[in-house]
Amino acid sequence: MKFSATALCFLASLPASYAWGSLGHETVAYVASNFVNSETKAFFQDILHNKTDSYLAGVATWADSFRYTAAGRFSAPFHFIDAEDSPPSSCGVKYSRDCGEQGCVVGAIQNYTTQLLDPNLDAGHRNMAAKFIIHFVGDIHQPLHDENLDRGGNSILVTFNSVQTNLHHVWDSNIPEKLIGGYSLADAEKWATALTIAIKTGVYKPLAKSWLEGMDLKDPVSTSLAWAEEANHFVCSTVLPLGKEGIEGKELSGDYYEAAVPVIQLQIARAGYRLARWLDLIAAGLKTEL
Repeated sequence: MKFSATALCFLASLPASYAWGSLGHETVAYVASNFVNSETKAFFQDILHNKTDSYLAGVATWADSFRYTAAGRFSAPFHFIDAEDSPPSSCGVKYSRDCGEQGCVVGAIQNYTTQLLDPNLDAGHRNMAAKFIIHFVGDIHQPLHDENLDRGGNSILVTFNSVQTNLHHVWDSNIPEKLIGGYSLADAEKWATALTIAIKTGVYKPLAKSWLEGMDLKDPVSTSLAWAEEANHFVCSTVLPLGKEGIEGKELSGDYYEAAVPVIQLQIARAGYRLARWLDLIAAGLKTEL
């Protein structure tokens, strides 16, 4: 499949894709809502000024909108960490090498976790910090948000269901939306229900305990860096198993889609389950400070 000059210019002009799109981020948030304890739920419902069951999902994509405002432009680098590795032969993330001078998702999780644990933080900044954490824990589980090659795949042009797009968008939105059949808040809640069942009683039950290993509220960098490294490994095994040349200009809605679906399901489930525990730890940690 060859891309016209017009199509190439159009795709190049688009901003970097959102991690997971609205469907993925809201699903992560709903999964987390299904696992936080009751005290954490009340704590964050108060911070977010939302007493409904969608209190996390309702703000899950706020950070993506905020980054494109004048006030939020500073936060754009916080959505990713650019691994300077060499997929598919070698994948790996190093904080000192890959977190840029303007920051990255690992540093952002540390920063906004620290802010939430500050008992003197004002309500406005606490609200913002909570929304950032909810979003960034989702971001870091998207493999291409832990990869530098071609701007995390944004410059790798492909097609999906015969529509010209880029590899990053395929992982953010095309594959999840094809899998679920939509992208509404109701679709996210439905997907989260299925993943929650899989974690509690299904295929993920034997794995879920291991997903929480190494989580340390006192060391957000090591905790989230481990998540980034885990997600980044899929760049070599699943995202670019044959390298950039193996997918560029090709249709990805067939065999490639089938190989990617289990990884996306797993990463959304992990992100939601870990977000729940991280919010539990924050709520309990702040309570001890008060």
